[in-house]
Amino acid sequence: MAISLHNSTNISRVGFASPFWGSNSASKVSISVSLPSFSNLSFKSVETSSQQLYRISAMSKAESSSSDQVKVDISLSPRVNSVKPSKTVAITDHATALAQAGVPVIRLAAGEPDFDTPAIIAEAGINAIREGYTRYSPNAGTLELRTAICHKLKEENGISYTPDQIVVSNGAKQSILQAVLAVCSPGDEVIIPAPYWVSYPEMARLADATPVILPTLISDNFLLDPELLESNITEKSRLLILCSPSNPTGSVYPKKLLEKIAEIVAKHPRLLVLSDEIYEHIIYAPATHTSFASLPGMWERTLTVNGFSKAFAMTGWRLGYIAGPKNFIAACNKIQSQSTSGASSIAQKAGVAALGLGYAGGEVVSTMVKAFRERRDFLVKSFGELEGVKISEPQGAFYLFIDFSSYYGIEVEGFGKIENSESLCRYLLDKGQVALVPGDAFGDDSCIRISYAASLTTLQASFERIKKALISLRPAVPV
Repeated sequence: MAISLHNSTNISRVGFASPFWGSNSASKVSISVSLPSFSNLSFKSVETSSQQLYRISAMSKAESSSSDQVKVDISLSPRVNSVKPSKTVAITDHATALAQAGVPVIRLAAGEPDFDTPAIIAEAGINAIREGYTRYSPNAGTLELRTAICHKLKEENGISYTPDQIVVSNGAKQSILQAVLAVCSPGDEVIIPAPYWVSYPEMARLADATPVILPTLISDNFLLDPELLESNITEKSRLLILCSPSNPTGSVYPKKLLEKIAEIVAKHPRLLVLSDEIYEHIIYAPATHTSFASLPGMWERTLTVNGFSKAFAMTGWRLGYIAGPKNFIAACNKIQSQSTSGASSIAQKAGVAALGLGYAGGEVVSTMVKAFRERRDFLVKSFGELEGVKISEPQGAFYLFIDFSSYYGIEVEGFGKIENSESLCRYLLDKGQVALVPGDAFGDDSCIRISYAASLTTLQASFERIKKALISLRPAVPV
C-alpha cells in the first residue's frame, strides 16, 4: 500500500486504501488537507492485527522549535461573531457565583418565578416517569398536548388551530428562534420595538436579517407608536415582533392600539407578525390581553408564541409552543427535526396537566398573580418616592423598568463615574449587593430592569439596599 503526497503551499492530497470502508474489500479514499510548505516531512506507519494506520506529522528540521508548528484555525462564523451574549444570563450567573462564594447578593436579574411548579403539574411529570413515558415524542409534540393547546387557544384567545398548526419546543425561546429562521431571508428586516427582550435582535442576526429598532417612550408606557411603525416599513420588512405583556417593561398593548397596528400591517403583504404572549396570564386588571392573531385579517400572517414557564412556574421544564398557518409551522417543524427534535416527553405530560387547571390556569395561577401584584404595588410606591426616578407602572409580567438616568454623570469616591445603566448596576451590585439588569441590554440605556419574581420580604430588603446605595447620590439633572 502506497502513500503519495504532492506538497505545495495550497492543498496536499493523500490517497490510501482503508479496510474501514466497504464490506469485504478495501475502498479507495481520497482525503484533502491544507498544509503549509515544509522543508522536512516524515511519515510513520503503525500496523495492528486488523488494520494499518497512517499518521502524517509535519515538523521543522529543529524539532525543538515551535515556531513552525501547524496552528489550528480558531476563527468563528461571522454569523456567530455578530451575536451578543445575553446580559441577563451573564449577570444572573455572576450573581449566583457571588452567592455561592458567600456574598449575600439579592438576585433580581432573572425572569423566573420564585414559586414552585404547582403540585398537580409536578405529579403529572412524576407519574410520566413512573409509567415509563420516557421515550422520544413526535417531533412536533404529542397529539395529546397539541390538541390541548388548540383547545386553550380557542377558548382563551379566540383563535382556531388544528394540531398540525402547532409545534411544541424546548421552551418559547426555541419557538421564537425557529420562527425567525423559518421566515427571514438574508437582508430582510425584523422590526423590534424597544425596550425589547434581549434575544430578539440577536435572533434576527442569526437569520442574517437586520434588526430595525423602534424606540418607545416611558411617557407612552413604552408602547409602539403606529405612525413610527408605518414610517419605518420598507420592502425589506419581513417580521414585526410584539411582546404583550412586555419583558422588560410590563406594558400591555390595549386592543385599540393593536387594531391600529393591524391596519398598518395589512397594507404590506410581506410583513408578518410574531406575537410573543408568554406572560399573557400574568396581567393586572383592568388590563386585558388580546392575541394579535384574533384581530381581523391577522390570523393568516401571525405566528403566536406561548409556553408554560412563566404563568405555571415551569422554567426548568423547558416547554413552549408556536401556532400559525400550516406552511410556516411546517417550516418550524423541519428546523426542529434537524436540531433538538421533540420536547421532553415528561414535560409534555406536565404541560397537559397545566392546561387542565382551567381557564387562564385557574386558582393556582390567580394566586401567583395576586402575589405579583402586591409586590408590584410595593415597588412602584417605594421607588416613586425616590428623588430623580421615573416609573411607568407595569400592567403585566413581573418587571419594573425604571428610569434612573438622573443619577448618571455622578463621580463616586472609590468606584468611579456612573456613566450609564451598566455602571449604575455595577455600583448597586458593589455597594448594595443587589443584582439588576442594565437597560442597555434591552435597548434603553436610561433604565434598569428589576424583576419582582421574589418574595415581598426579599423585595423590601432589596429596596432598602438600593435606597441606601443611592442616598449619597444627588441627581445630576433636575427632574
